[in-house]
Amino acid sequence: MRQFTIVFLVFTFLLTLIISCTNSQSTNTDATMTLNSFEKGGSGGGPSECDGHYHSDDTLIVALSTRWYNGGQRCFKNININYSGRTVQAMVVDECDSTRGCKDNIVDASKAVWKALAVPKSEWGETSVTWSDA
Repeated sequence: MRQFTIVFLVFTFLLTLIISCTNSQSTNTDATMTLNSFEKGGSGGGPSECDGHYHSDDTLIVALSTRWYNGGQRCFKNININYSGRTVQAMVVDECDSTRGCKDNIVDASKAVWKALAVPKSEWGETSVTWSDA
């Protein structure tokens, strides 16, 4: 009986590990970064999905497309965003709802993210990036 219990515990642990690795984005994924305002009255519309609040555009925050938002499992977790050799960490606070017109490959970022990545103003609005879980 003891051997069965140990095998069961090891199996459960491995299964949990596989599931958690499957839900993380450990490699860089191609995305389109768009400019979003998370402030009241901004382009983001309503308050963020993760906490029901508005956020300052001067903070390093993002909304992810529905599939990457993953039902809120990435709420308040940091992601790495890469652009032209620069990387910045930003916190996920919202969903860019793919059922309401948001494309399925979007990292919708605050102006603070754009500034931190030193994206030229001429490219502000939409640019290609990669991202991964931090």
